[in-house]
Amino acid sequence: EVQLQAFGGGLVQAGGSLRLSCAASGFTFDGYAIGWFRQAPGKEREGVSCISSSVGRTYYADSVKGRFTISSDNRKNTVYLQMNSLKPEDTADYYCAAAPFSPRGSSWYVAGMYDYWGQGTEVTVSS
Repeated sequence: EVQLQAFGGGLVQAGGSLRLSCAASGFTFDGYAIGWFRQAPGKEREGVSCISSSVGRTYYADSVKGRFTISSDNRKNTVYLQMNSLKPEDTADYYCAAAPFSPRGSSWYVAGMYDYWGQGTEVTVSS
């Protein structure tokens, strides 16, 4: 059974950092895209970042480029999202998701492309 567990959220002041983790079980990362999405109250879920081992690429939303870094530890079957220089507008529930596909263009950003989702972890950035 494929399972994803996201954790690492919390309350941080603007300018601070957090590292989110997504622990996966029931599959290996080979051939999978692992994405991070977020959803703020009253807003739609949006793609934040994605890592694809099959194409050896990482992807970022424009709003987080230069501040967030996605990485993976295949031995631990865990994907990380290092978030630096956090802003109040980064406040949201963050979700990790997985799918057996190789992203093309902006397909990584589409939530419907992902088959498996973890529970959210809440990130609150105070001003």
